[in-house]
Amino acid sequence: MIVDMQSHRSWVSFLPLAVGIATPVLHAQTDITSLPNVMVQSGRLEQKQFDAPASVFTIDADTLRSSGPQVNISDVLNRAPGVVALNRNNYAQDVQVSIRGFGARSAFGIRGIRLITDGIPASMPDGQGQTSTVSMTSTERMEVLTGPLAQLYGNASGGVIQTFTREAGDKPEAQVNLYTGSFGMQRTDWQVSQRTGNVGLVADYSTFSIDGYRQQSSAERKQLNSVITVDAKPDTRFKFIVNIFDMPEAKDALGLTATQLAADPSQAGTNAVARNTRKTVKQEQVGAVAEHRVDSDLKLQARIYGGTRTNLQYQATNAWTGLDRRFEGLGLQANGKGSVFNALPVTWVAGMDVDHAQEQRQAGAAAAGEKSGALTRNELNEASNRDFFAQANWSMGDRFTLTTGARQSNVTLKSRDDMPSGVDGSGSVTYKATSPVLGLTWHAQDNLNLYVNQGKGFETPTMVEAAYSRDSSNNFVEKFNPNLQASRSKHLELGTKWLPSASTRIDAAWFQIDTTNEIVAALASNGKTAYDNAAQTKRDGFELALRNQHTANWRTQTSATFMNATYQAGSASYSPPNGNSLPAIPKRQVFAAVQWSEKGFAHVGQKPALGMEAGIDVIHRSSMWANDANTATTADYALAPSYTLLNARVRQRYQVGAARVEAFVGVDNITNKDTVSSVIINQFSKQYFEPGLPRSWVIGVQSQIPL
Repeated sequence: MIVDMQSHRSWVSFLPLAVGIATPVLHAQTDITSLPNVMVQSGRLEQKQFDAPASVFTIDADTLRSSGPQVNISDVLNRAPGVVALNRNNYAQDVQVSIRGFGARSAFGIRGIRLITDGIPASMPDGQGQTSTVSMTSTERMEVLTGPLAQLYGNASGGVIQTFTREAGDKPEAQVNLYTGSFGMQRTDWQVSQRTGNVGLVADYSTFSIDGYRQQSSAERKQLNSVITVDAKPDTRFKFIVNIFDMPEAKDALGLTATQLAADPSQAGTNAVARNTRKTVKQEQVGAVAEHRVDSDLKLQARIYGGTRTNLQYQATNAWTGLDRRFEGLGLQANGKGSVFNALPVTWVAGMDVDHAQEQRQAGAAAAGEKSGALTRNELNEASNRDFFAQANWSMGDRFTLTTGARQSNVTLKSRDDMPSGVDGSGSVTYKATSPVLGLTWHAQDNLNLYVNQGKGFETPTMVEAAYSRDSSNNFVEKFNPNLQASRSKHLELGTKWLPSASTRIDAAWFQIDTTNEIVAALASNGKTAYDNAAQTKRDGFELALRNQHTANWRTQTSATFMNATYQAGSASYSPPNGNSLPAIPKRQVFAAVQWSEKGFAHVGQKPALGMEAGIDVIHRSSMWANDANTATTADYALAPSYTLLNARVRQRYQVGAARVEAFVGVDNITNKDTVSSVIINQFSKQYFEPGLPRSWVIGVQSQIPL
């Protein structure tokens, strides 16, 4: 009860600001700049965002650029309702992202969410992915799809995050970005874009380094992202993507206990310094997408990709683990439109995805952060899928649209134990599922849509989650766990999209998700996590997004998510108490932004005007549990407290000869709040907490030079 009252007081204190921003939205004038209605991926079909029968949130290039050095995807994802993006401030583990609770259990990387870049999957067949490989500096826009239609992307698609690299303009251009900031942060980015005839090129090379706020938290990254487009014929287009990500070293500060957190949040976790915990990653990926328009009613698309990833991690247990991965895949789809039943229009898509990943995983002892002794683990892991999907939107007169779809998935996980002696840890398991979706949209008025849709989804364990199991004494067993079942989910969503005026947009959605065999972190310690199935979980919540262009010079944005995620009674080998909250999922999250532009904001696709722009962001997040037991005694401190952060940004654009120059200043956590940025769920040694940053700053300069 104390926890609820604290969260309530925090929310009440923030409510006036949210209402103050939202109120002008309802009184916007119609004679000012209109908000854009962009095309988005509504499930597997492209259509206008306003007409999409789903919760789809877009983040444009200007928002990406105004976020600052563009290193962490969490800096912009918090704007999307339903999304909780937590910056661990630990580059060895990546940011923690969850959508309607899916992915919250992840100890590192992305789980339960499909990540797609330029049409190429960035998630493996088992549902595992890393956001660090997204090149934010060259991204033109992001789309976040939540709800039942996301299930059409298959395994572990509790939500879908798609990023799109910008394409070369008509005039050749070079761009340089330089940033410096708190805790030794240095960021550079070099871009070239050029179009010659029917060939366009965008090449982006960026570097990043930081000493870190905490001990043992320095990191260094280098990344190349390049996209070549070839318009071979008026009806045929090719896109070639090259992405290279190199992280020579990222120190791992580990989590802190409550006692350590209270004493000094800047310290590293137990044994992190002494054993030099760290990670090294290198990934190379190439892909190609071909599109051909047969006629005005039929378009074909083919995509193929492949890559490699190496990963070496030194842990606090005087051990190391490494993997050498190769992955590849292809996809085919056809998009069409026609008419049925007395000339009623229908748009449809049908296709298939085939993906495969194979990795040699090894482990051994370490001494003082270096390899020592013989291998203790040597296995070949494989994950593959073969899926078929289809979706159709049926226009039923002027006022109703019926959405139907389904995906048939077949996912196989295999592990071959290559150790010459000891217990054979080999195993394999195959998961099959059909994920149907059914929805109806009522176009009540030209500026008002109401929709309802429902669907079924599933999520298999990742290879990492199947790597360990628990014995009866709650100890780790280093053997492939084929007994982990795929979780099955039922989704229901009711939503509305309303345009009170050309400059105002209001989106709202209520959702309910029932899941059986939820995959949960049952035991976690020093880089190892054993997972199990819980009987049932239930998520229900409400999302709200408000956007308003008050005048050409002022605009506001507010998004809010209210969600309860709880365990339900049932029979399972791992059963938290009925009614306990799922950890790492805050019940309330609110984002609010006020932005001002001296010369007025540019339309989408246009260059911003010269002059000054400024903005203030507020992020409120309620408390969240760090363990399934929901213990909050003096001895356990398993609750991360609620907080409200205030961030500010100022940009000034100049014309210097032929070049456009932009100066940037940003300050995060202006009030210097003590926060817990994320939690490590069910950590065995109660090192749950990853501290948030104190007040921090960044300054930068960007130059665009015509060639």
